[in-house]
Amino acid sequence: MELQKTELCFPQVNTSCRKRMIPQFKAMLIYSLLSSHYITVCSVLIVSHFRQLYTTTNLLVLSLAVADFLVGLLQMPSEIILYQGCWTLGDSICALNFFVGFIIISVSVGSMVLISIDRYVAICNPMFYSTKVTFPLWRVQLSIFLCWMFSALYSSFILRDFLIQPDRYNSCYGECVVVVNYVEGAVDLFVNFFGPITVIIVLYIRVFVVAVSQARAMRSHIAAVRLQHSETVKVKKSEMKAARTLGVVVVVFLLCCSPYYCYTVAAENSLIAASSAPIQLWLLYCNSCLNPVIYAFFYPWFRKCIKHILTLQILQPDSCNIKTFTV
Repeated sequence: MELQKTELCFPQVNTSCRKRMIPQFKAMLIYSLLSSHYITVCSVLIVSHFRQLYTTTNLLVLSLAVADFLVGLLQMPSEIILYQGCWTLGDSICALNFFVGFIIISVSVGSMVLISIDRYVAICNPMFYSTKVTFPLWRVQLSIFLCWMFSALYSSFILRDFLIQPDRYNSCYGECVVVVNYVEGAVDLFVNFFGPITVIIVLYIRVFVVAVSQARAMRSHIAAVRLQHSETVKVKKSEMKAARTLGVVVVVFLLCCSPYYCYTVAAENSLIAASSAPIQLWLLYCNSCLNPVIYAFFYPWFRKCIKHILTLQILQPDSCNIKTFTV
């Protein structure tokens, strides 16, 4: 009897859920992922602090970085609690936890789509991009705001019944779980996976085709291209590098999120909880750790900014206006 009490989340409640122990290797992996989010904090700080980095592409990257930061700050700690099987924070916080989680996933997907559109316009229509998209920046800021607002409204719609009654799917006291029915799961699968993936793949295929054709044109040294259409046909080296880097980000995102959504397709109902699909869910969260690593590997200015932060040069007066980075 004493052993049974120690296994219960709330020993004084007979209907209490039972505790689950996290294996040591899984605990080490989880806390390693949490610690890796320090570089995510740096990515948010970098783009928001240094004014030279206020570009259309970097603002979209900032939106994605904020979503990544919230994963490490809010979602991963809560998933550790959920995995142990004992939710002690109450039904309201349970509902808020899943609501924020749905928003973060939607914002990440939306940011990926916006980044793909940004690269498509920059590569395929550089004149329009430089005159209509790059300045003023309020257009991309409005797009980011609408992305976050749509994600919040969409998450409210998908979780509307759960938000009204957070404990409706609990089988024991101290559980925090949400079930998305078949219809809502199908809608979420299209809105957050198949639809965005289709847009992203089509745009990047178009970018690749245009980039290859332009590379061939430059190698052929056609005089007309060099003299008359150098600005409209040639793609800047920095734009192509940004396209390659963000293309890697998109591919990594697809690899990380595909197992989770494939799991929801295979299941009759998608049960969004740590106990239902821990591997798929944590792989989805791993994506937020990988994005800053990709930036640090491909962007020299990102590494220079990290150095400024680690050496505390960021605390110097007017440090936000330094212009020593080649973006």
